[in-house]
Amino acid sequence: MSRYLLNKFLFTVDRDPALVERYRSDPAALVAWWESEMANQLLSCIVDERSTWLAFDDVERAALISRDHVKLFELGAHPFLTLTLFIALFERENTEPLEYQKAFGARLQHFSLPYPDIAT
Repeated sequence: MSRYLLNKFLFTVDRDPALVERYRSDPAALVAWWESEMANQLLSCIVDERSTWLAFDDVERAALISRDHVKLFELGAHPFLTLTLFIALFERENTEPLEYQKAFGARLQHFSLPYPDIAT
């Protein structure tokens, strides 16, 4: 399990509108593509600079594909990164101000201190 890789996925997808739309329309395909093409790239470096060993485990991959922000939080994904990406994915479906954000928070209400570790 790698909180770093989960957070890297959330960070990089959220910052690219085309990736957000791909994640919205076909999450399984986007997660598979991102894992094979982007997971081992070093951010802010030339493409030839990359590692070779980073990959999601089955639980992480399933949580990303199902876009389950509660499971991602349990796994240590940073809630701010998850929230900002998921707002881009789902807020357009809502009609009330902050409707998605309130629902996002409500699904996390069962957590109590200490929260899952989100340090990378």
